[in-house]
Amino acid sequence: MSDPRGWTLAQTALLTIDLQNDFLHPEGAYGRAGQGAAAIAALPTRIAPLVAALRTKGGLYISAQFTLVPGPGGEPLISPHLKVLRPFLTRGDFAPGSFGHQLVDTLQPADFTVEKVAYSAFYQTRLEYILRAMNIRQLIVGGIVTNGGVASTLRDAHLRDIDTVMLTDGCAAFRDEVHDATLLSLGTVTHQMTCAKALGWLEGAA
Repeated sequence: MSDPRGWTLAQTALLTIDLQNDFLHPEGAYGRAGQGAAAIAALPTRIAPLVAALRTKGGLYISAQFTLVPGPGGEPLISPHLKVLRPFLTRGDFAPGSFGHQLVDTLQPADFTVEKVAYSAFYQTRLEYILRAMNIRQLIVGGIVTNGGVASTLRDAHLRDIDTVMLTDGCAAFRDEVHDATLLSLGTVTHQMTCAKALGWLEGAA
């Protein structure tokens, strides 16, 4: 893993995972079902200054957003394991173009939006195409959940020899112990920084 202090920030993107209304907004799918966590709700405000700082250095902000593809009649295509975990999901949730599918207001607009249908932002998406087309070689990653979409994306980036920084308090899980265990397990595949430390790095970079 290359030292982030040597990164060319114009070749770096901040990538957030699943920071969208259906997960975070009170009127979104999870909010209506009473599913949420204070640690998750705090993320957009914590990450927004990093987006602004990276853009001043020529970098990009990419939002990867979980998507339930509407099937015939509008019923969403939901994997069996997700049906068991989240039985409250229904027609219209996480549907492309819907309020719930959108990036939260605090982080809008993203430079690029990637629809994803599974945990990793790389799986069956256009993310790699965007990275190549925009000459992005490094990623700063945050979002939800730490042990799901964030971890899967970081591991997939590692397999592709893409260097990453994981924002340790810029991602969250529904249980703190799961978040902490995931940070420990990912220590060999990504650099880790708090949002405050990452902001200082970005603002101080040449």
